[in-house]
Amino acid sequence: MSKVQIVSIVDDDESVRTAMEGLVRSLGFVACTFGSAEDFLSSPQAEATDCLITDVQMPGMSGLELQNHLRARGSRMPVIFITAYPERNVRQRAEAAGAIAFLEKPSDGGVMAHYLNQALGHR
Repeated sequence: MSKVQIVSIVDDDESVRTAMEGLVRSLGFVACTFGSAEDFLSSPQAEATDCLITDVQMPGMSGLELQNHLRARGSRMPVIFITAYPERNVRQRAEAAGAIAFLEKPSDGGVMAHYLNQALGHR
C-alpha cells in the first residue's frame, strides 16, 4: 500500500488557498493549507509535506525566504511558486534554488496538475 502524498499550500490569499486545495484533492493528494510561511513552518506538516506550493509575496516571510529556510534545514521537497507578480529576477532566484515551477496567478489547473504529478513522481 502506497503512502498518501501531502501537498502543502502556503498563500496569504484565502481564495487562492481554497482553489489550490480543491485542485490538489481532485488529483488524489492530501492538501494542507496555511496563511503564512510561519504557520507552515510551525506545523507538523513542515516535515511531512511531499510538495510545497507557495506564493512569492506574503506578509512576513516571503516564499523565497521559505524555500531558502527549508533548503538550509536540508529539505529537498519540491517547491512550486505561484505569483501575481512574475518578476524575472525572482523567477531566476527561485529556479536557482531548485524550484520546479514558477507560475503566474491565476494558474492554469492543467499546468499545475502537470507540475504536481512531475514533482510527486506520477504520470
